[in-house]
Amino acid sequence: MEAGIRLIVGLGNPGNEYADTRHNAGCWWLDRLASRHAGLFRSEAKFFGEVCRIQVSGNDLWLLKPTTYMNASGRAVAALANFYKIPVGQILVAHDELDLPPGALRLKLGGGHGGHNGVRDISTALGADYWRLRIGIGHPGDKSQVSDFVLHRPGRAEAELIEGAIDRAVPVLPALLKGEFDLAMRRLNIRPKPEKKVVTEE
Repeated sequence: MEAGIRLIVGLGNPGNEYADTRHNAGCWWLDRLASRHAGLFRSEAKFFGEVCRIQVSGNDLWLLKPTTYMNASGRAVAALANFYKIPVGQILVAHDELDLPPGALRLKLGGGHGGHNGVRDISTALGADYWRLRIGIGHPGDKSQVSDFVLHRPGRAEAELIEGAIDRAVPVLPALLKGEFDLAMRRLNIRPKPEKKVVTEE
């Protein structure tokens, strides 16, 4: 059994104006985890973010929402990880993913940043060998529209799919803390089935 996750980071931008935007999907999952495990976030200046400590199946777990804005997320992650001596391989970063449709999830270890500024900055600070939970938000279809797309709220149907994926990821937490990553990936790495279109005769 591999060493399990000790720190989960949820990426997003600070402030109420960004709280419900697609770019904050990683924070949505952390809020759900804290709520399910009676945890409360508190602002920690030395960690440049909001921090929560919960216990799951007898294991301590740190939750971190950086308040540095997305492109400086690495500063917060490095500060907490270095303080508590958490190895890079025991860190999981949850973030929005343009290349997955709403409702899809992907758990993976390492890899590139895929153009995500938060992931890019964390990899610059710590190296790339940390776990990622990619939460699908869909793509606007045109690269020039991406910045505007991620900083707006999803439509109702999209939001329901994203929330459903986040709900599906919550029960996998014990497996992540135990280092049972193959089991976690089997449960998480499932694309939602497309809805069948109803053809009506004219």
